[in-house]
Amino acid sequence: MLEKEVKTTVEKFLKATEEKEILIISHFDTDGITSATIMTQTLKKLDKTFSLKILKNLEDKFIEQLPKNKVILFLDLASGSLEKISEQKIKDVFILDHHEIDSEIPESINIINPHLNENEIISSSGITYLFCKEINNENKEFAKLAVLGMIGDQMEKNIDKLNDGILNDSEVKRKRGLLIYPSTRPLNRTLEFCSKPYIPGVTGNTKGVLELLREIGMVPKGGKYKSLIELDEIEMEKLTTAIMLRNPQAKNREIIGDIFLIKIFNKLEDAREISAMINACSRLDRSDLALQLCMEISKAKKQAEAIHAKYRQTIITGLNTISEIKKIQGKKFVIINTQDKIKDTMIGTFASILSYSAMYEEGTIIITMAYYDDKIKISARNSGNCGRNAREVLAQVIQTTGGKVGGHEHAAGCMISQEKEQEFIELLKKNLEVEVVKV
Repeated sequence: MLEKEVKTTVEKFLKATEEKEILIISHFDTDGITSATIMTQTLKKLDKTFSLKILKNLEDKFIEQLPKNKVILFLDLASGSLEKISEQKIKDVFILDHHEIDSEIPESINIINPHLNENEIISSSGITYLFCKEINNENKEFAKLAVLGMIGDQMEKNIDKLNDGILNDSEVKRKRGLLIYPSTRPLNRTLEFCSKPYIPGVTGNTKGVLELLREIGMVPKGGKYKSLIELDEIEMEKLTTAIMLRNPQAKNREIIGDIFLIKIFNKLEDAREISAMINACSRLDRSDLALQLCMEISKAKKQAEAIHAKYRQTIITGLNTISEIKKIQGKKFVIINTQDKIKDTMIGTFASILSYSAMYEEGTIIITMAYYDDKIKISARNSGNCGRNAREVLAQVIQTTGGKVGGHEHAAGCMISQEKEQEFIELLKKNLEVEVVKV
């Protein structure tokens, strides 16, 4: 069904762009950046005139300023802003997105979204890839970017027919192993900066890393430890056991899975690391560098690696900061208001890390907050990807406080005014407590 929708929408898009300039608007995370790269590279081949905007959030003020004389193409955005976009009366609007839809589809908007097609599981970069492949089959060269976007949105554990087809097009190599990354770097460094899963006493702790490695009998050769993909079966079993003993809530099926190896800059790399590197660049305000990395521009690689190193250190520092912040906790929920102590672009990352840690039991809804100008960015995640609908919880609260919500069932976010901070927290706490009683 989705593939049929792609074919129809491509025809409309090509007709609409025959004599009109295109404005591409994409999200700033890995899925959005890879979507933007696939699309811009495709449009270059077609010799189309276009411009590109990368956004942290799609705000009403931005939508109100959209040009009327261009074809507007949203990637990994806009499913939660259909009514506002329709109000602008722009003739040609196209949306390739996988986030939940909040209203009826206006006739003026062309949208491809898996929520309209039996909730198929696919990232926005996957949709964009299928769209561009329909334009020209030679665009199969961009399949690996769709894989990076899929991994960036943590969809690699639910590979259905569509994603399997993209993986086959990408020629990405798959190997079964422990899901910590990068799998191609020395193990001591990989463990020290491992945040998914977060390993108590090891993540961010050099001494803890060395203790774990000594415990499993791992010693460096020539001053260098093996990488994850170099471990034999017995070594892998010992390492997995040691990690699970330190993270008792982790389940074997959650930390063992497919490692994806992707060829980029003529070298085989761990796709999770490249995906994280793209994300790091954007979240530290270098979306331009993230795009260059995806385009394999050689000068961008070293800069991106340096930013990623800084980002990983920021993660470790941020986790320490969060551990010291007073939290609002109840049965199956925790609210962490970091105010100005954590960067707003990072708050979703910390919510995700905590949801994969052993700190909170499965089904706990984790809500993190951070200041953004005169607003507050809020991110919600479900520990273990189960429990109440995070998007619905936020949506119910902002009906009173005002704001904008988006995302998925187990990974959602919203934006509110700072002046509504205490009201939001009180309503959220009340809502979460009532929901527990209902269950």
